[in-house]
Amino acid sequence: MNSEPDTGAHAPADDDTVVLHVAGRTGVVTLNRPRALNALTHPMVLRIAGALEAWADDPAVGQVLVRGAGERGLCAGGDIRAIHDDARAGNTASADFWRDEYRLNARIARYPKPYVALMDGIVMGGGVGLSSHGSVRIVTERSRVAMPETGIGFVPDVGGTWLLGRAPGRLGTHLALTGAAVGAADALLCGLADHFVPAARLPELTADLATAPADEVLPRYAATPGPGVLDGGRSWIDHCYAADTVEEIVDRLLGQGDPAAKEAAETILAKSPTALKATLAAVRRAAALDTLEEALAQEYRVSCNALTSPDLVEGIRAQVVDKDRNPRWSPPTLAAVTEADVERFFAPLGEGRELRPA
Repeated sequence: MNSEPDTGAHAPADDDTVVLHVAGRTGVVTLNRPRALNALTHPMVLRIAGALEAWADDPAVGQVLVRGAGERGLCAGGDIRAIHDDARAGNTASADFWRDEYRLNARIARYPKPYVALMDGIVMGGGVGLSSHGSVRIVTERSRVAMPETGIGFVPDVGGTWLLGRAPGRLGTHLALTGAAVGAADALLCGLADHFVPAARLPELTADLATAPADEVLPRYAATPGPGVLDGGRSWIDHCYAADTVEEIVDRLLGQGDPAAKEAAETILAKSPTALKATLAAVRRAAALDTLEEALAQEYRVSCNALTSPDLVEGIRAQVVDKDRNPRWSPPTLAAVTEADVERFFAPLGEGRELRPA
């Protein structure tokens, strides 16, 4: 999921929102909702999963390439207007969507053939799930990679807690709580991507992938990105985000005397207090798990339980529906969020409702 605006357009019945074709020995998946920043819908997830299943057993397909249509990004996440409406109505469409989406994330991570993701432009929420679990992850100077869920009263999902929980030091905790978007160098530093390729060279790269394996093609295109920002802040990031609670993290950030740390604190304090505390717990618990599938099962619990949290509906309303950017969180402060409030997100869903491997 994400906090980027969506046009509200839903996938048409003929599902041309995902275009599939085979170029040489490469199966190509093109997300085709450019006006909506290629935001994911349930039919899109099912179409991608079906293609990956078919190509895994097809000897004519040696690798897969995933890209986004248009110039703005790979994918800005899930269709959160639909999730907002579903949560308000108390329906189960979102849980059904997440079940298939998270299974797709797991399939990508264990895909038996090279899975090349072009992470050009905006890559947020569900877009990270489609790309950062792949075996060949390419960013450009235009990449903006983020898990911004706390800004809409939600918690990082699509395996985001697994990825962020394994970033160096406390960088993942910083990104999870602030929802900050990072560029190419920082995406590489945090383990969200593997290679930098200038955006202008992506058409050539794509053409060459039709005739040769990714590991042969990439050395001709890979370059060094410009400097990032996170490495220079590692000392205060690792110190501040090692604190036990979100309140303590904010206090440490404010006490640093560093403008970047102060900005991080102010960013955190604008997010949903409940989502912040659930996110800190989710990232730390995911870091202690053994497999991505376990992390996705935990995220599925958290996501489904979040549907009954007032902050999810309110956050999407403020950011996307009414766009007043003035969410009224409940409870409104970190101090008012109890341990029981956090534990509710991790409560079992009941027999037959938990996420199981596909």
